[in-house]
Amino acid sequence: MFAKAQAVKYKDIVFAGVIKTKDLSYSPNDSSGKKKAHLFDLYQPAGDNTTGRPLIIWMHGGGFKFGTKEAKGIELWSKTFAQRGYVCAAINYTLSKKLPIFNFDELKRSAYYAVQDAKQAIAYFKEHSKEYNIDPDKIILAGNSAGGMIALDAAYSTNAELAKFAGVTSLNSDNKELLKVAGVINLWGGIFDLNWLKNTKVPIVNIYGSRDSLVPPTHKDTSLYGGADIHAEANKLGIPTSVRVFEGYSHELQKHFNPIFQGGKDTERRWLEAGQFAADFMYKQLYIK
Repeated sequence: MFAKAQAVKYKDIVFAGVIKTKDLSYSPNDSSGKKKAHLFDLYQPAGDNTTGRPLIIWMHGGGFKFGTKEAKGIELWSKTFAQRGYVCAAINYTLSKKLPIFNFDELKRSAYYAVQDAKQAIAYFKEHSKEYNIDPDKIILAGNSAGGMIALDAAYSTNAELAKFAGVTSLNSDNKELLKVAGVINLWGGIFDLNWLKNTKVPIVNIYGSRDSLVPPTHKDTSLYGGADIHAEANKLGIPTSVRVFEGYSHELQKHFNPIFQGGKDTERRWLEAGQFAADFMYKQLYIK
């Protein structure tokens, strides 16, 4: 008989329970009326007294117009990664009042302002790292669709680059500093400019469906560079990277993408497979040297 392999923390599911704390704020002093946009739900493994835990900040999809931190996939990944030992923060961010999916200029602007929220969330968690028992040097950005775009743009571009591209002038639009994050989990998102990958060596895992027509894996006639392009460029630049392609599936790993229907049990199973693939990759980056 073969002994069953022991579950490995941060790689496999090792905690049965998860403690979820809803509607905290990563901008508690915000008086701009956007308070809902700055809320997050915190997921922690029940019974875990570890300090210096890795944190994943999860950002939902929805074309920068729809969606919340309670999206089905975000809740699923936040819970299962917390069961692996991570602390997970599912965040809201500023959404557009227009329809970015039909207006590229609005898409660029929406991405810029969402990235500012993500950066504010990162600053908040670094400042409160002891309170949440997290390692400020092990913060991962993750998201699906628009959330993946936010993670990519936040990790690989500077405010100055993104602001210039988006045609935005704001308080921090001339900032040329890069974020310091430990990794990116890009679930069927894309990046505006592949050249931004030259800025840093942040490890990245890309996961997507081969038949995704909303964010195609390769540039073709679209305005974004998808997971296949990002993975190829990361390889070329020596950035730690891995890729998982779900052959025959579309956006959100659905057979036929439907933005109204969040996916049934089969889709959920693929989301869980995607999560395990990402967990395996991030474990190697964070804990195997």
